[in-house]
Amino acid sequence: MAQAEPPRRFSVHADRGPAPCVRIVEEASFEAAALAYLEDFHPPADAEGDVSLIIRDLGNGGECCLRVDLHSGQTEPCE
Repeated sequence: MAQAEPPRRFSVHADRGPAPCVRIVEEASFEAAALAYLEDFHPPADAEGDVSLIIRDLGNGGECCLRVDLHSGQTEPCE
């Protein structure tokens, strides 16, 4: 049986919009951290219905930008 990844601490905020609301979440991946952020915060979506989020791993400093489709919950790297 595969073991789930242990939770890591992430800082998440919207890539654009008014002053960013930063949230610290504990999740297993960048993608899970992005979705956890959107459970509490609702930054403005672009014309395609996507939101871009900046996610930073507080343990190792790794950072990425993910676009989240608000209709499907699918994520992909920002362009």
